[in-house]
Amino acid sequence: MNRSILAVAAAIVLAAPVAHAAGPQEGAFSMSFFGGIDQPLSGDVHDGATAAVPDLGPLNPDLAGVSAELRIRSRSHDDIYGSAASYGLEFSYGLSANAEVFGQLRYTDADEGTVQVGGAFVPALSTTLPVNGTFSDYKALTVEGGYRYFFGDLGPTRPFVAGRLGATRTDDIRATFEIPDADILIADVPFTGKKWSASAGIDVGLLFPLGEKASITAQTGVRYVADLEGDDSAIGGLGLGSINDTGKRVSYPISVGFRYDF
Repeated sequence: MNRSILAVAAAIVLAAPVAHAAGPQEGAFSMSFFGGIDQPLSGDVHDGATAAVPDLGPLNPDLAGVSAELRIRSRSHDDIYGSAASYGLEFSYGLSANAEVFGQLRYTDADEGTVQVGGAFVPALSTTLPVNGTFSDYKALTVEGGYRYFFGDLGPTRPFVAGRLGATRTDDIRATFEIPDADILIADVPFTGKKWSASAGIDVGLLFPLGEKASITAQTGVRYVADLEGDDSAIGGLGLGSINDTGKRVSYPISVGFRYDF
């Protein structure tokens, strides 16, 4: 998908006509629609932990009296979700021919992911059984404001940089944990709750004029979303209440947008 976005951006560069310097005008508004991908750079969906389970009987009656030690390893956003789709709407107001302020609504969505999250060491068997985890879709709505500065023309384009601050509401995430070899399933339990978290980012990009009012933008940068809120109602009893006290996400977006200046 990354290659597809870059190919689109390259095609825009080659096809964009040479026009007057597009971009902000003092006292004028613009509107943009954009879409692309959001690729995780760092940040964990859950941390690691080691917890003793004296009796597996409540999880599987056939294992009553059998003890185990859960050995959970941290798993990142990239491990579980990989690239997310990201798209949104932006309004901006020109402060000068080179600078503007903007407000943006952005939606980010990644499908559910399944990984091996660790193992369950069973002393009676002298073996470690794989523990798998499936995490529901990652869905987040971001509201941000920022400042963007455009440089002079670079051929048919105008480069720009931007900074942004705001908040991101991430929907609740539910998890299913399974130890297939022990016929243990903890299905569809709360993992993190819906929460607003601080978010921020920086952008670099290019604007390609299509005429007096319309233009195409291509940009990348870095995004940050702070920690989520862990829900221990289901996993706390297993001694794993600390693994979901994280959730921050650092990523880089690649997006293409259509801009219209009024």
